[in-house]
Amino acid sequence: MRIEQTRRKLAGSRITDMSLRAMGVTIDCSDPEVLADFWAQAIGFTHKEGDGGPYITVSGSDLDRGINHLTFQKVPESKSSKNRVHLDIFVDEIANEVDRLVALGATVLTPAGDPSHLGFVAVVLADPEGGEFCVVGRPEYQPSSSDSTHS
Repeated sequence: MRIEQTRRKLAGSRITDMSLRAMGVTIDCSDPEVLADFWAQAIGFTHKEGDGGPYITVSGSDLDRGINHLTFQKVPESKSSKNRVHLDIFVDEIANEVDRLVALGATVLTPAGDPSHLGFVAVVLADPEGGEFCVVGRPEYQPSSSDSTHS
């Protein structure tokens, strides 16, 4: 019910002067240095700023992307359940990307299954601290036979 009320409320309004200039995600972790290094290599960020007390931000890339930085924030508590928000990495070849990410320190949690939402296939992985993320692609871009997602 709340979503429908919000839709009706916003239907008559338009955003004409949005000042949004960047989009980033902050990830709680126990070791910002390790995660910043992993994610910089995983998604191609070239600039790292901060000392992990309590933040490190990675940014800068030749790629055109919707998220222009990730910030890793040191917190005292460890991860206790499934993430409520996770990153999706869209690629042309899932198997090759999963292999590359595993070599960087990721772990495969759920191998690729049948196409689901909007025809995409996803492999669920965990970063070095157990934070879930997905490598996503369309089946027509995948090699016909590969068992690399079953690591």
